[in-house]
Amino acid sequence: MKAIFDQVSNQCSRKATHAYSTSFSLATKMLAPTIRQDIYNIYGFVRFADEIVDTFHDYPKEELFDRFVADLDHALKNEISLNPILNSFQHTVRKYGIERELIDSFLKSMRMDLYKSVYKTQEEYAEYIYGSADVVGLMCLKVFVKGDNARYNELKDAAMSLGSAFQKVNFLRDLKADFEGLSRTYFPNTDLQALDEVSKQEIIADIEADFHKGYQGILNLPAEAKFGVFMAYRYYKRLLKKLKRVPAMEIKNKRIRVPNYEKIGLLTRSYVKYQLNLVR
Repeated sequence: MKAIFDQVSNQCSRKATHAYSTSFSLATKMLAPTIRQDIYNIYGFVRFADEIVDTFHDYPKEELFDRFVADLDHALKNEISLNPILNSFQHTVRKYGIERELIDSFLKSMRMDLYKSVYKTQEEYAEYIYGSADVVGLMCLKVFVKGDNARYNELKDAAMSLGSAFQKVNFLRDLKADFEGLSRTYFPNTDLQALDEVSKQEIIADIEADFHKGYQGILNLPAEAKFGVFMAYRYYKRLLKKLKRVPAMEIKNKRIRVPNYEKIGLLTRSYVKYQLNLVR
């Protein structure tokens, strides 16, 4: 029965989320069970695409990526894939009416990572952020509002801002890995060889503006999604706070992280705030 294969596919997406990201996994567990699996399915899809372009250095990455996209096309057309990650993703796409434009924009940014290493203009940077982060937020929003287009359009801009904030924090945290390991520079008009406090503060101010706009959207999310997204917001805000304290030249020499014990404390305090109706 295909139902058994679908169940196995969902388990693969869930296990992939747990294995690749403890923070995202923790936040997803705070979502209502009715939508949790679909967020796992989205994460599994975007994570596998990202892994191809970022880590499979000893393999033909472009060929693997082309195969992944072809398998995705087959999955969306035929409503099945022998790749369990794609099989679970296509189910979520159909269930909530996730537009192909969102998926294609994401794949475009991932493909850019195969050959593009420097983003010289704000326009290039914005295009990459939109495809790599904003549209992922929009895919999740489709799930959060359960396909309600009016609610989706109301919260769309805020969801994109929150996705941008998360991605830019990742860029700042991963400066060392991106610059030294992948020879990538995402922030335009920034000399990472001589990153100074002024440049760092400009980047942080931009991220904080995205966070402010994104938070307004969190306040209006359906109850099933609000606490999980609030938890992710709190985690990334904590990570940004840590980055603000680190001198500019040190950021590109070490990876800043939030230890597991801090994540648990953050979860506890966030839950208290949420239960006391202080998320407003």
